[in-house]
Amino acid sequence: MTHTLKKHLLLATSLSSLMIGAVVAHADEAAADAEASEAMAMDEVVVTGSRIKRKDLTGVGPVTVLSQEMIKSTGITNMETLLQRLPASAGFGGNQTAAYWVSNGWGTPQVNLRGLGINRTLVLLNGRRIVNGGTGANSSVDLSMIPMSIVRQIEVLKDGASAIYGADAVAGVVNIITDSDFNGLEASAKFGITEKGDGEEYLADLTWGVSNDRGNLVASVSYQDNKPSPLADRVPCPLAADSLTECSGSSSTAGGRAVYVDDNGDLVRINFNNDPGPTSWAPYDPALHSYNYNVNFNAVNPIKRLSFSTFGHLDLTDDVRLFGELMFTNRRSTQPASPNTITNFNIAADHPTNPTGEDLLVERRRLVELGERIFLQEVNTFRVVAGFDGTLADNWAWDAAFNWGRNTGTDTITNVVNLDRFNETIDPDICGTGGIPCGNYLGVGNVSDEVLDYLPFDMTDTGGNEQLSFTANISGELFTLPAGSVGFATGVEYREDKGWRNPDALKVLGIANSNAEEPISGKTKAKEAYAELSVPLLNNAPFAKELTVDFAVRYSDYDRFDADTNYKVGVNWQIIDQFKLRGTYATAFRIPNVPELFGGVSEGNLTTTDPCSGWSNLDPNSNIYKNCQAMGVPVGYTQLGNTILTDRGGNPNLDPENARSITIGAVWQPPFIEGLSITVDYFDIKITDAITEPSGSVKLAECYNSDNLSHEFCGPEHHRRNPVTGVVDFLSAQKTNAGTERLKGVDFGMVYNFEAMELNNSLDVQVSYLDTYERIAFDGAEPFVLDGFIGAGFGGYPKWRGNVNFTTAADHWSATYSVQYIGEGDDFFVTEGIGSHMDAVTYHNIQGTYMITDSLQLALGIDNLWNKKAPRVASWTDGNTDTMTYDLAGRRGYIRLTFRME
Repeated sequence: MTHTLKKHLLLATSLSSLMIGAVVAHADEAAADAEASEAMAMDEVVVTGSRIKRKDLTGVGPVTVLSQEMIKSTGITNMETLLQRLPASAGFGGNQTAAYWVSNGWGTPQVNLRGLGINRTLVLLNGRRIVNGGTGANSSVDLSMIPMSIVRQIEVLKDGASAIYGADAVAGVVNIITDSDFNGLEASAKFGITEKGDGEEYLADLTWGVSNDRGNLVASVSYQDNKPSPLADRVPCPLAADSLTECSGSSSTAGGRAVYVDDNGDLVRINFNNDPGPTSWAPYDPALHSYNYNVNFNAVNPIKRLSFSTFGHLDLTDDVRLFGELMFTNRRSTQPASPNTITNFNIAADHPTNPTGEDLLVERRRLVELGERIFLQEVNTFRVVAGFDGTLADNWAWDAAFNWGRNTGTDTITNVVNLDRFNETIDPDICGTGGIPCGNYLGVGNVSDEVLDYLPFDMTDTGGNEQLSFTANISGELFTLPAGSVGFATGVEYREDKGWRNPDALKVLGIANSNAEEPISGKTKAKEAYAELSVPLLNNAPFAKELTVDFAVRYSDYDRFDADTNYKVGVNWQIIDQFKLRGTYATAFRIPNVPELFGGVSEGNLTTTDPCSGWSNLDPNSNIYKNCQAMGVPVGYTQLGNTILTDRGGNPNLDPENARSITIGAVWQPPFIEGLSITVDYFDIKITDAITEPSGSVKLAECYNSDNLSHEFCGPEHHRRNPVTGVVDFLSAQKTNAGTERLKGVDFGMVYNFEAMELNNSLDVQVSYLDTYERIAFDGAEPFVLDGFIGAGFGGYPKWRGNVNFTTAADHWSATYSVQYIGEGDDFFVTEGIGSHMDAVTYHNIQGTYMITDSLQLALGIDNLWNKKAPRVASWTDGNTDTMTYDLAGRRGYIRLTFRME
């Protein structure tokens, strides 16, 4: 444990001790009864989406509430799985086992409402912001910092809320509410394992709370240790695009793939032996020589997490309360990766290791002799909240709070090649002297142990994020109209957000054989003020049991941008007791985050489709045929693999995104079916000045479909090809405010609570229909359609998503059957053949609980009950499927014991 970590833990422990002392000093001999405290709570509460206290939770917009009981009934013990299963989630949200495709956040779990992007979903903890998390200069919250054991309720507002909460609440808000009034002792332990005997999950939680008439203190410790589930045990190899059984793999081969120009001027591609033995070569054949990297990867990667949390409050007077939150989480996650690959180096005809007698360009040589790389992350996240709240005369409430959060992370990749040293080993003029060994890289088994000791190093990057804010709010009733009291809330906020990332020195110098990256460092400051008004217009009138109009406005002044004002108007019309209409119109905005503003150039192997692959088989009159020919792409050229190394970078001249959202909904509680509630909500979101980074696939498609290579994306600043092989060896993506996005759809919900056969039953059905989602990268571009498509690194945007949960319970036992539905979809870029269309997938999960004693509960569950396999996706990420959408682990079971004492 580092000195810094010890120092922060000591600080957290000291503050916790002070809070414990403050509460215990005033404690009675017996703790307060939790049920009594709950009964004394105010009837009116603050609901996510408004600062005004209300009795009607459905009055502020479409809010999905996940109660503690509902969460426990699913058996889910990590935040991202719970949130990503919501029908309102789409695209890619990141998860604790994600590998290289999560930019600057490997292993970071995130949430993506509506599929609009993780940075357009605002995540709150107890109504306050949380510092971004990951391994440095990140753009979203690391959900792994919040253990499920402390969660009392999660409220998901599926509506723009910048007028209430400021920037980033474009798609909606996730407000995680902790059980700050917990009383007693609860200890829980869980063990889970997959059907294949791997992926073991160990989870232990301990929560303790004490209360009296002056205050409450809750402390929690949570430990999680998830073991890996190897990919090859589930998906033996990557499959060829046109085959259900034939293995394919990476064109970065173990023996080395090379090209030369023969005496006739023809391009010849060969591959050296992939197995140890005398150097030999043969014409390159993907079926024979491609590298099966599935043997290196995991379907589910391991993670370890240790969390400490403390929440407390102390009544200083009858009207003033001191409250505080302290949290610390240490996350350690790892992902294995295939051995390092050296690309595009020359071996002269007379080089001592060259047996061909030809000048060779070695396109790819995977150094399997070094062994696989391991990606390792360690992230420490701290959060401190301290403040006061209270009441004033005439039902006015106020609060003021200081909120500080910081996370620091390191990520390391083992067995990375030092390119300077590599070049030394193939230079016959210097190798063999001065301790520099000579390397023979043509054919497996020819690299000496001296070279293998000389080449590699462990590459370590560091980074972090920090947030500091001060908020103050006051709310109450201004005056009374004939229809009721006018609610009012106002407040101010000051906030600073900063992020930094320091790549390994060898990476910055371009010496590391890894994706290039430059340091990132930046900071933004905001000063904001808001006001909110709830005006009752009618009460107990004909066709208007209640009619209320809500208004909210927020002024935001950022140090790097022009001031921005956002507003929201909402109508809540209770026509009769059983039927309500509601609607909102809101504007929202998102400021560019630190990596978008200050990020230097970085590289990544991104899933990309080259339209020139197989161009010579197309119609000679087509633009693609003519343009690929004009660019000098060789006849018979085929893209090798499904990724292209792409440059990405920030832009300090970016402006905030702007958005407007419309929701119109209805709530119906039919009088002839007691306990049934049905909701329907239409949503329409439009984003302008969207910060876009046109994908490589889009840029190449726009270029080669244009007349005579006339599109700006055909320029050398956007992409270039190798003049010999035709391979795209430079592809750039620059962020800009040129985009527009439009998303429309409908959410359906049904909750039915009923008794039957002396059992308490609950049926919860949530369905989301995505009618339209289009992105326009720049003026004049064809819309890029996401609705109904899956894969290509974007994640899943099926038209339909749904969850069904049915729970039945008696005095001592309960059982829950849940179903997750992912609708059918088409591949983003492949229109026919294998993997071009994915049928709907349904995952079934079951859990049963039994009270062994009044204090001890046993839970047993099975996830993916019918062991549903992931469908084939043509433009897959890993495992021949879209790992951002589908499950690869397979059937898994678990057992959990919970001891509760009050």
